[in-house]
Amino acid sequence: MSFISAGFLFTIMITAFIYYLMPKKYQWVVLLIMSFAFYATYGIKYMGYIIFTIISSYIFTIKMEACVDKKNRRRLLIACLLCNFGILTGMKYINFFISNINAVGALFGSTAKLPGFKIIMPLGISFYTFQTMSYVIDVYQKKYEAQKNIFKLALFTAFLPQLLQGPIGRYDRLAPQFFEGHDFDIKNVEFGMQRMAWGLAKKLILADRAYVAANTVFSSLNTYSGVHIVFALLLFSIYVYCDFAGGMDLVIGASEIFGIHLDENFRQPYFSKNLGEFWRRWHISLGTWMKDYIFYPFSISKHMLHFGKFAKKRFGKTTGRVLPICLANILIFFIVGVWHGASWKYILYGLYNGIIIALSNLLKPVYASMAKKCHINTSSRYWKVVSIIRTFIIVNIGWLFDACLTAELAFKAFTGIFRGFTFSVLANGSLLRLGLNMRDYKILIVGTVILFITSVMKEKGINLREFVAQRPLVVRWALYIILIFATAPFGYVGSTTEFVYAQF
Repeated sequence: MSFISAGFLFTIMITAFIYYLMPKKYQWVVLLIMSFAFYATYGIKYMGYIIFTIISSYIFTIKMEACVDKKNRRRLLIACLLCNFGILTGMKYINFFISNINAVGALFGSTAKLPGFKIIMPLGISFYTFQTMSYVIDVYQKKYEAQKNIFKLALFTAFLPQLLQGPIGRYDRLAPQFFEGHDFDIKNVEFGMQRMAWGLAKKLILADRAYVAANTVFSSLNTYSGVHIVFALLLFSIYVYCDFAGGMDLVIGASEIFGIHLDENFRQPYFSKNLGEFWRRWHISLGTWMKDYIFYPFSISKHMLHFGKFAKKRFGKTTGRVLPICLANILIFFIVGVWHGASWKYILYGLYNGIIIALSNLLKPVYASMAKKCHINTSSRYWKVVSIIRTFIIVNIGWLFDACLTAELAFKAFTGIFRGFTFSVLANGSLLRLGLNMRDYKILIVGTVILFITSVMKEKGINLREFVAQRPLVVRWALYIILIFATAPFGYVGSTTEFVYAQF
């Protein structure tokens, strides 16, 4: 059952109706049944993986809590992490490892090849594994007590609609909302439907339409010039943002109908002034997970502390302080790249971001000195605009790894921008022949302008939802109806795709 199907919307509405009829202490049971019923529509045989994660996490955390010896607690933690991340690694990366072993063997003249495995990925395995392992680590660190009811832990692991594409939640923020029960609140329903409608508009009106044109170019790079590649890359930036952020709107909106408020996963990322800030605004829940469970433990580990002391003696106090942070950033983004998929293009994408952020931190004093010598006021509005444009370009270069099928094609697309860059294509109309018609381009332009305006308003601190909610009843429901019904005539249904992050 797709998130963009009428069946999904009907499921949410029916479940909400039953949910609010139930006594508060049983409402979480309704959510649990709905979540597993939805997951079963993708194939009951794949439910074994998520059930294993639930049972193993339950058993290990109960044992950890009962264990007084710190070494044994650590052994239990490591065993649980190895079991669950081992499944994730095996499912996602075993064929990647095999193909690379075969490639290395071929370099040395070997004709023998290891056979690959036919594997169908369980839905949302990256999201539910990361979310549940955060719970396991928090119990180990005694942040809170282990959940004694395995079915309640199951709801935290498998909550629909969060299950398929996040955001990656934390137990201490979600558990009270899941299990305390909620009274019916028309504002929650109104805001939830409003958010879902906005997400569908992003997906169906902008994302799917932009994808068609962008994919036309990136799937046939030899046919197109540098201007085409730049144009396709701009469309791809619209696609990847509207697809993922639109999916988050659907997830957060559907949850809000039940009185459950998930963490925001985006905060106007294309207004970032540097790449580090971009990643603090993009896929926020993944970034905070990496920061809390990998970045900080790695940065303050015994080896990094020794390295920091050595670096301060060798390179000076400032550089010595920053170098361990740089290494931690590179590690984090290597893992982010691996998390996105079993392909060298994703690994290089992660390293691209990690190295740029590391160099930015390392060269920060140099930038400040150059700005001072050039009399640049880095707090001026002009410089902020320049920084936003610069960051947007850097981000879009990184999107090449995502837009192209392989890393080799990504490098080819990047060099193709400069080799065949001719402005004559602006006059010959070829940009309008990328799988879309003139009506599609008009809708894309108008939709992007509306999205930009609303993003500027949110960036300035204007709460659009409250602003609309303060309008008269007739006005605001007219706006909702227009938004909902605009998706039908203006949505692109010629090649509707599933949400891109649902595959992770």
